[in-house]
Parts: sequence; C-alpha cells; structure tokens
Amino acid sequence: MWNEIRINLSSARGYFLEFFVFDVIIIFFSFLIFNSTFNFFISIIFIFILSFTILIFLGKHRIAELNEIKTIIYNIRKNIYTSPDEIKLSNNLFMLQDEIKMMFDKVRSDITYLKRLERIRTEFLANVSHELRTPIFAIQGYVETLLDGAINDSKVNMRFLEKANQHTINLSNLLNDLIDISMIESGEMRMSFRYFNINEYISKIIQDFKIMADEKNIELVFHPARESLQLFGDKDKLKQVMTNLLTNAIKYTEKGKVEILVEEDNNYGIIIIRDTGIGIPEEDLNRIFERFFRVDKARSRSVGGTGLGLAIVKHIIEAHGSNVEVKSKLNEGSEFSFRLRK
Repeated sequence: MWNEIRINLSSARGYFLEFFVFDVIIIFFSFLIFNSTFNFFISIIFIFILSFTILIFLGKHRIAELNEIKTIIYNIRKNIYTSPDEIKLSNNLFMLQDEIKMMFDKVRSDITYLKRLERIRTEFLANVSHELRTPIFAIQGYVETLLDGAINDSKVNMRFLEKANQHTINLSNLLNDLIDISMIESGEMRMSFRYFNINEYISKIIQDFKIMADEKNIELVFHPARESLQLFGDKDKLKQVMTNLLTNAIKYTEKGKVEILVEEDNNYGIIIIRDTGIGIPEEDLNRIFERFFRVDKARSRSVGGTGLGLAIVKHIIEAHGSNVEVKSKLNEGSEFSFRLRK
C-alpha cells in the first residue's frame, strides 16, 4: 500500500508546484478568515490532507493513462493491430488517440514502402546480374572458340567476331542505360528546359531512323503541327525518349508504318508515336515501364533490347511534369503519347 502511494506521488510530482502555490493561497485566506489559532491549524491540516489525497489520485490516474498508452504502443510494435480503427484510448486521451492512429498509418506505410524497395532492389540486382551475364558469357564463348583454333577457319572466324562485337555493343547499351536510370532515380540527372520548335526538332530525329525503317520496308510518316508551335522541355533528354520509342516501334513492326504525330490543345503539345506492330497484351500494359520487364523476353533479346528503355522514358517524361500514355491491341499495333507544355 505504502509503496503504491509512493509510486502515485512520484507520478504526480509534476503537479507539486501548482499544489504548493494553491495551498499557500488557501492558507493565507484561512489566516484572514479564522480568528482562532486552533481553527487555523485545523484548516492547514485539512488542506494538506486534501492536497495529498488529490495528488495520489492524480498520480494513479496518470499512471493508468501512461499504461494505456504503453499497451497501445506495445501492440503496434508487436503488429497486433491490423487497422487503425482497433486503436482505442479513453476519453481523456481522445486527441492523442488520433495522433497515434496517424502514426500507426505512417509506420505501416513506411514499412510497406521499405519492403517494396527491398523487393525492387533484390529484383534489380538479380536482373542486372542476369542481363550482364548473357552478353559476357556469349562473348567469352566466341573468344574461347576462336582461341581454340577457329581463328584460322575463314568460314567461321569473321562470323564469330561479328557476333562477339554485337554482344559488346549490347553490353555497352545496357551499361549506358543502367547509368542513365541510376542518375535519374538518384536525382543527379540535370535538366535544361527551354522552348524549341517541335516540328524542326522531330524532323531531325526522324532522319536518323530512315535507314532503319527502310531496311524493314516500313513507312516512317511524320504529321507535323502548325509551323510555329514551340514546346517547353529538355531537348537532349527528350531525344532519348523519342529514340527509345521510335526504336521500339520499328523493331516490333514487321509490316505497315510508324507514325509520329504532333497535336495540340489549349496548353499542351501532344507527341504521339503510333505503329502497326505486334502490339502489347492488355495484361502487360501496366508493367511495361518496369525495369527489365519484357513482354516477349526471347524476342526482346534477339532485337537487342536492354529492358530499361521504357523505364527511362517514364522517368524523363515525369521530370517534365507529364505522363506517358499507352494504347495497344495485340497484333494490331501500339500508341505511345505524352504532353509538353506550350
């Protein structure tokens, strides 16, 4: 009992000063009211007993509230709660209850985010290892074959060297894309925004793809906007976007055409790349911007894709305050579009 009283008083020590001041004021008024010394001392004893009792009560109440909070925190730490609605405190702690619920939501959100980051990091490392291993092993195989004597065989030596060289190009492209996406995601990518004539800009880019399209007998068509249309963006980074999108459109189109359109509304210019290629299954549309995701892995590798192109496109366009929109039907073609501010 006495130990409990001591604990309760210790818990209420934060109120000692207030009760001391209160008692002094009451004693002063008692001195003025009571003419009898005996009555005055009786009043003092009563005041101290009352204060002592109230302090014990306050200490006990405070301990109960603290224990209630400790129980809630313990349950959160042990993942006992599955919903913030399960967190309930007494009426006196109602405001604190709301704060704890918000903390619970934040902690769960942070944990989910960290788990997602860990999963992405693990998948990324596994994918990078796999993607690097493929060209390295291929190059190693061709070189070892040549060293074992094939270098002297005129029927295969040049073919093996050409294949090894192609794999070094694929490896270089992969490493460049890895560097790009690492800089983008770490915030180290420098952007230089300015206004430029979109028709002139796209016309120059298309010239670089004429040969690639002609080799596949694919028609490359540009539908320009009005001649004076100026859009706002980073020309170098947008060239990377256009290059990735046009490369994919031509690679995955066996016949027909690839169209580049520039349209506009009140505030934006809309760049559209449309093809008549193999298309993308509907169930894969939400995943095509993930790093290393390929709709058809075997086909993507055979045409030299790194699996990072669309992820880079997504990040660059988002850095322009826009989003990449995709429409596609299997065996009919795909359409990628994004907006730039006028």
